[in-house]
Amino acid sequence: MITNEVQHRATRAHLAKFEEAIANLEGQASGASDKKRRALELGALRSQAADLEAELAEYELLRSGQLTSFEAHSLAQLADALVKARIAKGWTQRQLADALGVAEQQIQRYESTGYGAASLARLCDIADALGTEVREVVSLSPGAA
Repeated sequence: MITNEVQHRATRAHLAKFEEAIANLEGQASGASDKKRRALELGALRSQAADLEAELAEYELLRSGQLTSFEAHSLAQLADALVKARIAKGWTQRQLADALGVAEQQIQRYESTGYGAASLARLCDIADALGTEVREVVSLSPGAA
């Protein structure tokens, strides 16, 4: 997931390189024996390019503010939902850090590790700072003793 403008620009640059590589490979003449290898290479490049395009599209949609609700089907997915909420709110990592009274690098660390080192209290602070409402259903897994 793209979490900031630096990553957004880097992903755009990577996509441009993939598109250039695809165009170069498509433009190469090849013999019958190379067709299979070239088809595999093109497939791999196109797949990577599609992944980057999807990440860019998601970030741009979030940044537009059109999305205001994010699903988290587990506590582990809460981290992604909080990052998406920050982006959709139009806040940078620095703005969230300022709202919490911490260094921007702390938010960068939290987000890069999926909030793995953040306490439950800190997650609540982040959710409050972003103005989010978190609703969760806790249920036992089938067969749980």
